Amino acid sequence: MYLSRFLSIHALWVTVSSVMQPYPLVWGHYDLCKTQIYTEEGKVWDYMACQPESTDMTKYLKVKLDPPDITCGDPPETFCAMGNPYMCNNECDASTPELAHPPELMFDFEGRHPSTFWQSATWKEYPKPLQVNITLSWSKTIELTDNIVITFESGRPDQMILEKSLDYGRTWQPYQYYATDCLDAFHMDPKSVKDLSQHTVLEIICTEEYSTGYTTNSKIIHFEIKDRFAFFAGPRLRNMASLYGQLDTTKKLRDFFTVTDLRIRLLRPAVGEIFVDELHLARYFYAISDIKVRGRCKCNLHATVCVYDNSKLTCECEHNTTGPDCGKCKKNYQGRPWSPGSYLPIPKGTANTCIPSISSIGNPPKFNRIWPNISSLEVSNPKQANVCDNELLHCQNGGTCHNNVRCLCPAAYTGILCEKLRCEEAGSCGSDSGQGAPPQGSPALLLLTTLLGTASPLVF
Repeated sequence: MYLSRFLSIHALWVTVSSVMQPYPLVWGHYDLCKTQIYTEEGKVWDYMACQPESTDMTKYLKVKLDPPDITCGDPPETFCAMGNPYMCNNECDASTPELAHPPELMFDFEGRHPSTFWQSATWKEYPKPLQVNITLSWSKTIELTDNIVITFESGRPDQMILEKSLDYGRTWQPYQYYATDCLDAFHMDPKSVKDLSQHTVLEIICTEEYSTGYTTNSKIIHFEIKDRFAFFAGPRLRNMASLYGQLDTTKKLRDFFTVTDLRIRLLRPAVGEIFVDELHLARYFYAISDIKVRGRCKCNLHATVCVYDNSKLTCECEHNTTGPDCGKCKKNYQGRPWSPGSYLPIPKGTANTCIPSISSIGNPPKFNRIWPNISSLEVSNPKQANVCDNELLHCQNGGTCHNNVRCLCPAAYTGILCEKLRCEEAGSCGSDSGQGAPPQGSPALLLLTTLLGTASPLVF
């Protein structure tokens, strides 16, 4: 009896799961570009905004060092151990694989002991500065989705700048400054990401948090992507609808997390004291064992796949778009101007599909992209387009659209489209809040629970 009941419930679960499959359990996946639906006209395509999955982008980069001969080992030289800066019997020799430290060791698989790492020449030419530029290039626009993490095998540098480029290395902008003394090194007051807010999230800061000098247990430097996301999506990134809404409508915010190249500028090695020990210059160098960069190809919400072929990343474009970033309409599909897809309305977004050209009736009709003006970064949209329209941009949870400018939400809800509980924003959801916390299980699990509500409990 118990076995037959279990098999019945299993069959029910499979049915519920298949019914719920088209609906993502977490907003913001955007992992389908189109799906077939049935209408009065028959089976048609329903187009959605879509993007590739986030992945390890270091598998696709090219690295360049400047000066090109800065890597240790040619000629061979000795250097001091990090744990004991006066034990200087370690050797770097480019001609011996076991003693070589080439740049590719910054991106190989870690987990072995001892760690593999790239290493610069030592500061033997002091007082001439020991400076290195490490440039990471993708030959493709990518969107960062997680923290950039640099792990040093030497002490973390006393001074460093992380820079980005949006035009394949032609121009550069600072991303973040790092120093043991920000005021002395860069004439900037020290800050951390925690000092920022939604309105100042784009501010370029200098941090002393990751520049503690020559200590064994402090090897990692971060550029905090997720902490910046959290200003919009909450500390656990649960309100992705809010983040996607901001990315959708604020170009400066989108561009902040978008790069074609990154550059690590190492300006001064870990000294650890006020003065450089000129008798032991072999203790000063840079060594990096690992660099982590996670992101996705930028495809303007017109592709879910990005292929790597002939050492080049390219989006496999949908929605009748083409180009490396799906940045234009295909030939004969220029019936309206090209536009990137939109994350809104949640959860499927708007594909902004390129439509066939209409050459036989004169000028093609004009279409406006759905681009709500909901920026909290004081970056206005000159079109002043609709936030809601009761057609494609529906106010949720009983909200009503007011003059296409904003949603009037019920007392218990807030957000651009009334998509989140007010108590959740205040961190006070609970049994005594009168609003109730959002359900923790998936929709399929809730439906299954309802269907089984009257069934007797199972005993195994």
